[in-house]
Amino acid sequence: MLEPVIGLEVHLALRTSSKLFCGCSAEGFGLEPNTNVCPVCLGLPGSLPVVNSRAVDLAVTFALALGCDVADETRFHRKHYFYPDAPKNYQISQYDQPIGLAGRVTLASGRVIGITRCHLEEDAGKLVHPTYADHSLVDLNRAGAPLLEMVTEPDLRSPEEARELLNEVRSIARALGVSDASPEEGKMRADVNISMRLPGAEFGTKVEVKNLNSFRNVANAIAYEMKRQSRLLEDGRAIEQETRGFNEGGQRTYSMRGKEGSADYRYLSDPDLPVVDVGSERRAALTAAMPELPAAKAQRYVASGVRQGDAALLAHDVDTSRFFDAAAESYGGAAQDLANWLITDVAGHLNQRETQLAATSLRPADLARLVTLIDEGVISGAIAKELLPEVIDGADPVSLVDERGLRQLADGDALEPIIDRVLADNQDLVERVKANPKAINALLGAVMKASAGKAKPDLVRELLTRRLG
Repeated sequence: MLEPVIGLEVHLALRTSSKLFCGCSAEGFGLEPNTNVCPVCLGLPGSLPVVNSRAVDLAVTFALALGCDVADETRFHRKHYFYPDAPKNYQISQYDQPIGLAGRVTLASGRVIGITRCHLEEDAGKLVHPTYADHSLVDLNRAGAPLLEMVTEPDLRSPEEARELLNEVRSIARALGVSDASPEEGKMRADVNISMRLPGAEFGTKVEVKNLNSFRNVANAIAYEMKRQSRLLEDGRAIEQETRGFNEGGQRTYSMRGKEGSADYRYLSDPDLPVVDVGSERRAALTAAMPELPAAKAQRYVASGVRQGDAALLAHDVDTSRFFDAAAESYGGAAQDLANWLITDVAGHLNQRETQLAATSLRPADLARLVTLIDEGVISGAIAKELLPEVIDGADPVSLVDERGLRQLADGDALEPIIDRVLADNQDLVERVKANPKAINALLGAVMKASAGKAKPDLVRELLTRRLG
């Protein structure tokens, strides 16, 4: 049985205000084509690049978070290739002195995926292909935007592992504030390198699949290549080392060109850019300013009483984790109860609305108050679920309860008349409960309905049990 050997090259658009080597905006999305450009990003004669210090700091922070070795000095190189979206006919990147080397990411299974390197480079432009036209257009708005490229070791063994690694990297990048890491906006892209082999055998010939813009496409491209390469090898045919694209509509890869080697790019040290100092003091300052990472956050949540799987869900989204931390400060009950409401009920409403938590008017203290009302027996869970949409829209849960008279009936004397009516109107159920006490839930539901959901369920059950023996 053949197994895949998979490595990823992940590109993150860094969260800076300007491009990597000039003052043009790093956020060129949505602008008129070729309006976010200057002589530097166009590579015009006489223009000189200047390194964006903020981009260097973000790249170093990310590399440190992955446990990379960050040297005292880093250097930029020219990577030569000829393509319409590369105005200089080379890309400023890094070769033998990158930002970081030899990092790692740990998967949920405990498997450690090695990180070969993290380096800075400038983005290319974009080709636009008009429908039914015999030509393409070039938009250079994003040319020169700062990218951080992370290259893994060939340690991944399945599409699922590749997808998990990408989720982990995105979580780390967002937690650090290094990148928005949103594939849908083109701010996180991946290339896949994949080969097939017998378990334990030497690596086979690898194929690269370029420019995958979603985690689903990464997984599907890997799955397709596993089948394609396996069929070729089983038929006794050789795998050609090449670069392939991915057709999202057909869910298949296609050949683009033969795969280049590093020698083909004719790397040379960029003579216009000095060596960048990343000394111990700079590294120490960036390390000290680093926020809590998702893995540490998840461990903290588990220690507070949240189940491991739920802790991972909370920790790996920066907006959700910040909300949960703020809500927990106002909540005195079990952390798991609060987590349940956030990752189940609140998340369900967000999915229905097709929106994000940060885009709502929900306040952490209000969610904490809503769950506290349940804990204190003021309202039932069912009433809380009915109120939740309004709380998400910014309503105060305590005010809603008081204005609508929704406080639970916890007084036995007040509940007795309701129970009397229910028993009188449901004699068939009464007889059924007498024959089978487990059927009491049907009567309990009838009482809850008669009380408009305000009766305290535990008290109702106690009173019914007492009445029916």
